[in-house]
Amino acid sequence: MRRPDQQTTTRPAPEATLGTGNGTGPAGPDAAPGTGPAAQPAAPGPDTPPAGARPAGPGEPSGPPAAAGTPAARPGSGGTGSAGAGFTGEPTAEGALAPYLRGQAAEFLRSLRLHHEYSAPADAGGHGAAEAARALRRAARRIGGSLHTFRAALDPHWADQLRGELAWLTGILAREHAYANRLARLVDALHLLSGPTLPAARGARAAGEAAGADAQGRAALGVGAARAAALLERRLTLARTRSHSAALQALGSSRFHAIADAVALLASEVPAPSGHAGRAAAASLLEPAELAEQRLLTAVAALPPDDTGPYNEAQDAAWHQARLLLRLHRYAHEVVLGGADPGLTAPGHALDLHRDAVEAAGAAAAAARTPRIAPATAYALGVLHADQRHGVESARAAFRETWPYATALAAP
Repeated sequence: MRRPDQQTTTRPAPEATLGTGNGTGPAGPDAAPGTGPAAQPAAPGPDTPPAGARPAGPGEPSGPPAAAGTPAARPGSGGTGSAGAGFTGEPTAEGALAPYLRGQAAEFLRSLRLHHEYSAPADAGGHGAAEAARALRRAARRIGGSLHTFRAALDPHWADQLRGELAWLTGILAREHAYANRLARLVDALHLLSGPTLPAARGARAAGEAAGADAQGRAALGVGAARAAALLERRLTLARTRSHSAALQALGSSRFHAIADAVALLASEVPAPSGHAGRAAAASLLEPAELAEQRLLTAVAALPPDDTGPYNEAQDAAWHQARLLLRLHRYAHEVVLGGADPGLTAPGHALDLHRDAVEAAGAAAAAARTPRIAPATAYALGVLHADQRHGVESARAAFRETWPYATALAAP
């Protein structure tokens, strides 16, 4: 872990490995929507960046920068920390984690009250209800992520059970928002692709030939773009409507009321571990926080290089894994250091865009497989799919450009 004002160029520890049994993989607290209680969004679902995040680069170092690839020593540790955080004291479950969880639980309850108010018949479906639902998901993700990372500092059985229920809730609530954003993204892309502006060509003869080819392609695309947009609107609007009904049903279920009761209790009391080993683990939060950071660094170092050739959908899973681990690390940073790491704002945003582009490309490909659609519609959807795949590659490039751990991407 590191302070927000500390610059770092650490290399991930070779022995750090990714695990899935404890929720660090797709089954973690931020699985993509639709994966069920064992999942984490995410997806994943597909959420907006957390409240309070601001686009800012890493701050200036408070002292001489560490040598590239060399973790800075943590004061009082007698050795090196995983990412060189200069702590003045050991954060404990009682001093850091419990207040953080109580604060997020209070935010969860406030958002739930606002959601009920804005979902009244007079205001149903308004902007306020959507904002309250996003705030509800943000608080639930932070609680679930902290329960996962600092499980040893809490009652393990209680933490695992509540984390699974929060993952189910965030997945249910995220779907409607995801389908709405996906439809807007795809329709906007179709309008841009079928617009009247033609790309400039080089040379007089080349200009005439390219203009003729572009005009033919643009005409074919224009014929199918309107039908493709209508097809996408029917499919995604239906999916959004079903997700809205599922969310309303979930919010009225006994399962959700049990979650709300558990979070209400969390706002006043955080269950502590039992036994000597549990109390010892709760004495310091540094080890689990540094482990979350090392898992992130290892996952980023394992990402496919940018010279692997054409876009390969099989590589998407590794990028989704990095996104989930980045969220877990960001939440751990908030717990231990009391605030977000501004250096990870831009990389996190790039991974969110990557997720959105991947899912949009999948939606275009699924629509293109609709039986008995016109050739012009299929052509427009094919162009749209290729455009979204370019968006995936652009998001990957943006992540590499903004990732603050330069040596992690250079690691073999």
